[in-house]
Amino acid sequence: MLQVIGLTSARHRGLPAAVDDLTFEARPGRVTALLGAPGSGKTTALRLMLELDSGWGVTCFRGRPLHRIPHPAREVGVLLGDAPGHPARTARGQLRMLCAAAGVPASRADELLEAVGLAGLRDQRIGTLPLGMDRLLALASALLGDPHTLILDDPAEGLSPREECWLRGLLQAHAAQGGTVLYTTTDPKEAARTADHVVTIDGGRLVADQSIRDFSRTRLRPRVAVRTPHAARLAAVVSREARAARRSVEVVTEAGSLLSVYGSTCAEIGDAAFRHGLPVHRLADEVGDAGPAEPADAADPAVGQGEGQAEPRPQARAAGSELSPPTRRRPLRGPLHPLRYELRRLLGVRTTALIVGAVLVASVGLSVLLARSGHAQLPKVLAAWPSLLPLPPAAVGAGLLGAFSFGDEFRYPALAAGRGSVPRRLGLLLAKLVVSAGVALVLALAVVLASAEALHLVYGNEIKVPSNSVYLGVSWAGLTVGCAWAGLLAAGVFGATTAGIAAVLAVPVLVVPIVQGLLAGQASRSAVGLPGRLRGLVWPRWPQETDRWVAAVVRVVAHPVGAALSLSLSVLICAYLFTSLRGRVRW
Repeated sequence: MLQVIGLTSARHRGLPAAVDDLTFEARPGRVTALLGAPGSGKTTALRLMLELDSGWGVTCFRGRPLHRIPHPAREVGVLLGDAPGHPARTARGQLRMLCAAAGVPASRADELLEAVGLAGLRDQRIGTLPLGMDRLLALASALLGDPHTLILDDPAEGLSPREECWLRGLLQAHAAQGGTVLYTTTDPKEAARTADHVVTIDGGRLVADQSIRDFSRTRLRPRVAVRTPHAARLAAVVSREARAARRSVEVVTEAGSLLSVYGSTCAEIGDAAFRHGLPVHRLADEVGDAGPAEPADAADPAVGQGEGQAEPRPQARAAGSELSPPTRRRPLRGPLHPLRYELRRLLGVRTTALIVGAVLVASVGLSVLLARSGHAQLPKVLAAWPSLLPLPPAAVGAGLLGAFSFGDEFRYPALAAGRGSVPRRLGLLLAKLVVSAGVALVLALAVVLASAEALHLVYGNEIKVPSNSVYLGVSWAGLTVGCAWAGLLAAGVFGATTAGIAAVLAVPVLVVPIVQGLLAGQASRSAVGLPGRLRGLVWPRWPQETDRWVAAVVRVVAHPVGAALSLSLSVLICAYLFTSLRGRVRW
């Protein structure tokens, strides 16, 4: 059961609350429609229930608020707006990525694509899906964890009549299996066709809480829809005969040649048109909207109950009172399988392959040009790093991929639909750091191997392994991984890909000159013998061969570029942790 008690949104700049003391229930086994005109507060109410907006009140899903549910995706399925995701990602790739976030098997993606009718479009990009298909993909995302409760904001928007009929059957089938369904709509007739219970709101306040029988009796009026080229004459005839027979009949002239007749039947209208020789092109029974019901008087709970109006409910609660606890924006949960999620996020778009391909092509070209002069050192040639560039292409590419790791999360929020932010969880951060470091190392190795092969192919030179290969390998790996992490952390702190790219380029352009200025003086002390002293401190003792690797790491950090990169990473890590803790305190 979904219970909403005293839901009230926060007021902004003296404006009235978009949702004011909203209380109702959505019971399992039935479809509940939240009905209201555009701007009545339906979407705000859903966001308050899901703890996406701050306010007051209580929302319980089978007795528990959302932040106390261990796996929300398995309890509540949500559709707010369009399908969140990168437009270049395929429909199947999007669902498989969300499977890792929800902790369900990847095969669930194919099952849902088949269920919502998108099996034939599984390999199509999200940005190229036909109108309405992205809505079905968003619905599949809501069903991913097989939730008990469905909360859907205008799910029929953009769907064809056939798809609306299918959606109606889906919602009713979910309720028939014991699930709870709450969806918003602006169309009373659509609510009467789909829902078992209708909650009507206006101005953020409860207007009516009715069963479908009471709703149809008090809110909807039967009518006869007539289309004729002589609409004015037929309207006059029907009105005249109704007055003569002393019957209450209302004739409303719609646009064009359409009439809506209330209080009559198709047989009576057809007979009248036949007697007067008026042709009729359409004659059908319909249900029309009688307009919103008047709210029950809060001072007299009995008012309106005879007509299926709102039941007695508590008086509006003062903001911050003990009877109405605040509804706050809670810290978001990260994916249940963060490493699997991050791998699918990285490999699900063509951007990764394009960046890697561009880096390899640029690096091979620069290596061939540098080797032609014969003056450049071999490490510089293999890394494709001419002195004119602040960073080699491999480092820039690794930093760019790292920046996209968090930048795409903020631009296309798949983990937190409707909030525009991403979970600041340690597991998600570690997964991104591990994956970005792995991609940077693979890219660095691929550049060296491709450059060596290109040099052998063009000039026929045999590449000899330098004597200081350990130091060179550690420094090359540290440079690419450091750039990847700098881009990732900066994008995570500032929430934009451009911030990550700027942080990567700032290391050689701004930070390195500062570090070189600090290290310009002659050192009075030396760190010679540091690996041996470290080996004496740790337990168990590492082998002496490890001293070579420790010495290589120390030399890398002591280098101006290594020191600048280490300083930048330290600052970014502290900034990321600070913003994460500040967000948790605010929430």
